[in-house]
Amino acid sequence: MEKQLGRTQVTLEVGDITKHRADAIVNAANSSLAGGGGVDGAIHRAGGRAIYRECAAIIKEIGSLATGKAVVTIGGKLPARYVIHTVGPVWRGNADQASRLLASAYRESLKMADKMALTTVAFPSLSTGVYGYPVVEAAGVALPAVKKYLAGDTLLKRVTWVLFSREDYTAYAQVLKTL
Repeated sequence: MEKQLGRTQVTLEVGDITKHRADAIVNAANSSLAGGGGVDGAIHRAGGRAIYRECAAIIKEIGSLATGKAVVTIGGKLPARYVIHTVGPVWRGNADQASRLLASAYRESLKMADKMALTTVAFPSLSTGVYGYPVVEAAGVALPAVKKYLAGDTLLKRVTWVLFSREDYTAYAQVLKTL
C-alpha cells in the first residue's frame, strides 16, 4: 500500500527489513545498542561486526541511548547504507507516556535521516515485538507522528514500513487509509 503525504511517498510492505534497499533502515534497538532479539538481533547479525563496533563506540561516549532518541551507524553488510538506531518504549499499559515516547522515536529517526540528507528510510514496527506495544495502538501513534513530521521541511522522498507479518501490515494499512 502507498500514500502520498506531502512530498513524501509512504509505503507499507511485509518483509525482512535486513534485505530492504534504502538509504537507511531503522533498528528497534535496546538502550545498550548491543543487539539482542527480534529486529535488533537480525540487523546486527545481517550487518556484521562493523555495526556492533560503531554502536560500542557510541555507548562508550554517551553511556546509553535514552528511550525516544536516535543515533546512526554505517549499514555494514546490509543493503542500506546506514542504520538509525532508536529505542522505543516498553509497553506496560502506560498509554500516554508510551505514545509520547514512541512518537519521539519515529520523529528522532526522521530528524537523523534529514540531518544526513537521506531521501529514503525504512522502519519496522517499533516496540511491538518483545517490548509488547500492541500493534494497532502502535500504528495509531507511528503513522500520525510521521505524517506530522513530513508536513515540515524534509528531504525524505520515501518512508517505508517493512512489517514482519500480514497482521502488522493490516493494522498499519487501516491507519494509513485514514490519513
